[in-house]
Amino acid sequence: MVREDRLSGKVALVTGATGGIGEAIARRLAAEGATVVVTDLDVDQCEKLAGELPGGALGLRLDVTDETAWETVVAQVTDRLGSLSVLVNNAGIAAMGTVETETRETWDRVIGVTQTGVWLGMKHGGPAIEHSGGGSIVNIASIFGTVGGFGAQFSYHAAKGAVRLMTKNAGLHWGGRGVRVNSLHPGFIETPLSRELWQGTPRLTAMIEGTPLGRLGTTEEVAGAVAFLASDDAGFMTGSELYVDGGWTAR
Repeated sequence: MVREDRLSGKVALVTGATGGIGEAIARRLAAEGATVVVTDLDVDQCEKLAGELPGGALGLRLDVTDETAWETVVAQVTDRLGSLSVLVNNAGIAAMGTVETETRETWDRVIGVTQTGVWLGMKHGGPAIEHSGGGSIVNIASIFGTVGGFGAQFSYHAAKGAVRLMTKNAGLHWGGRGVRVNSLHPGFIETPLSRELWQGTPRLTAMIEGTPLGRLGTTEEVAGAVAFLASDDAGFMTGSELYVDGGWTAR
């Protein structure tokens, strides 16, 4: 259930915000009262989505692998909006290679976006949140940051596993300084891209059969969990892992 004032007065920056899960997160945070900063590589799409959100949302281009870009965007946000309360490190990419077939080029690209991008976000967003009076960092990890999955997507597993432990380390680092850091681990979520990749495949059947709730999750369900972690309702949570996976990791 959307609580329209739960995030009132908070400024939230979301990376990878024009994709399926990212867009749902941006819309949910805005619906709960946050001023949302929509970031991604395509600035036109960022500005388009920002224009559809309430509360004076802002659309900015951000390459999460570029440290200078992070410095610039965080400075823009604090200068134009006065503070930063919430950072959602959602941007990530995957590849299908196994431990044997993974290439160095693909490894570097996946690790750069999915792991290094999260670190850079915390490095530059965390101090801004602290200086703004405190708030929340939500790192979007995955069940594949915790379990071995299907024995493929080797670099993605490596990156998401790193996100899980970077979250715990950063949560301890900022403990008592007003910055909470938690990871969210989605299971198999239905998005336009996942429908295109999985529809009619044996892997989709395996995903659903391996999920105790017997279906794919929705982007809205992930977004609702992000809104909780971003809010003061999660005020006693840091360094924690929250799973939105239909029971997959409970097996």
